[in-house]
Amino acid sequence: MKKVFSIVIALMIIFIARVDAANGTAELVIFHTNDMHARISNVDDNEQSIGLAEISAAVKNSKLKNPDTLWLDAGDTLHGMPRINISRGENMIALLNNSSLDAMSPGNHDYNYGAKRLIELSKKFNFAILSANTVKQGTKKNVFKPYKIFKLPNNIKVGVFGLTTPETAYKSNPKNTEGIEFLNPIDQAKLMIKKLRPKCDVVIAVMHMGLDQSSEFTSDLIAKNVEGLGLDLIIDGHSHTALTEGLNIGDTLIVQTGWHEYRLGRVEIDIKDHKIISKKAELLTAEEVKMIAPKPDAVIEKNLAEIEARNEKLFSEVVAKSDRALTSNRLIVRRQESELGNLSADAFKWRTKADIAIVNGGGLRSDLPAGNVTRGDIMSIFPFGNTIQVAEISGKKIREMLNHSVYGYPESFGGFLDVSGLTFSFDPTKPIGYRVEEIFVNGQKLDENKIYTMAANDFILAGGDDYEMLKNLKVVGEFETCEEILADYLNEVGMNGIEVGRIKTLNAVEMPDEVADGEEMKQAA
Repeated sequence: MKKVFSIVIALMIIFIARVDAANGTAELVIFHTNDMHARISNVDDNEQSIGLAEISAAVKNSKLKNPDTLWLDAGDTLHGMPRINISRGENMIALLNNSSLDAMSPGNHDYNYGAKRLIELSKKFNFAILSANTVKQGTKKNVFKPYKIFKLPNNIKVGVFGLTTPETAYKSNPKNTEGIEFLNPIDQAKLMIKKLRPKCDVVIAVMHMGLDQSSEFTSDLIAKNVEGLGLDLIIDGHSHTALTEGLNIGDTLIVQTGWHEYRLGRVEIDIKDHKIISKKAELLTAEEVKMIAPKPDAVIEKNLAEIEARNEKLFSEVVAKSDRALTSNRLIVRRQESELGNLSADAFKWRTKADIAIVNGGGLRSDLPAGNVTRGDIMSIFPFGNTIQVAEISGKKIREMLNHSVYGYPESFGGFLDVSGLTFSFDPTKPIGYRVEEIFVNGQKLDENKIYTMAANDFILAGGDDYEMLKNLKVVGEFETCEEILADYLNEVGMNGIEVGRIKTLNAVEMPDEVADGEEMKQAA
């Protein structure tokens, strides 16, 4: 009886859709994601991520109820977490192919395995990889399809074109984009709209561009420059901006979910006689996603289990050697200088060639063993998938940052910093905010008016561990994940010079036996 009732309901939905189509009206639903950074499980980021199986189930259920439904992703999808990085993106293929994703525009971090690898992966996906402004250097030939027209059941035609930020050339390791050129996205947007508008009821740009005003090209700038040409919707990414109800720029609605699958974006577009009459955007929580689909996608869950089984062997692969064991004991790395922290900071400075580098003690989660170091060992040290960025920072902000690092000393603090290219002294008996005294950058006294370059993980530069002074720094470079860089450094440089002595405590205070509140600082990934 229950099965018969379900069939009746399904037939009623189809009948209503056909009646609406006959009346010249239809509802187009667009689900959207961006900057997942390989967060595919609902336990990722301390259970803040919704999960790919949960999102896939919601989209599939919605497509059954309304066939005029699409799922679009704005990039930075294929790289981030160890379970995906270990396969250089291969583990994402079955997951995404089984998820009902319709199209994706590559982001800068999707190039982290190199352009050649990204192109290889793109050919294995059963959905469209779109970027109208990504071309082969010299030939100007498109690397990916510039656009796709979706012909939906209720006689709706949706034109979708992709754009990738030109910042990709330096917000991934420059080697990763050799042979690739990123054309002016405004010019390409105009060309795409001109091509698609006469053929389509709805024109959508899915772009990894962002709303960071320090960027040369932003999604709102593009919207302003194509005003009146007929761009209806921008599915955006890159700046990790959560637009709760979207942002209207003229006739264009810009939407973005934030990052890491914390929210699922949903846009409703009402169409009558092939013309848009309304647009509405919202961000869905995990609970709201579960209301659409109470059970996760079983196929995706099976894929996840298969990935974990494959990874067991890969995690045992030896990727580096270590002269000696280094501890990650939280009572050391979270309240005093550590050799593991110094080694990591040295590795980040080495890879990026920045003036200085920092690493937060709360990001060091496992010991480095002596002798053979496996991929699993490295990924246990840095389990969050954080990438390394280079930002410009004034000497004044460096002092403010270091004062924040030691503000809670001698209590445990996940934001306690180890440093490279820096030495400093502090007096824990002085008032908070005024504890740091002499600071030297590569042997020279800190100039508070000078602009330096600093390498750090994306968690800290996003203001993690309450580093508010770092939130709006200009990012001038982006590199691989912490664990990838550390493995390379151990192989190519080694462990010389990591002994403590970079941070000097001027007046001794009694060290507590254990962490005061017993609670770990939340480490975002």
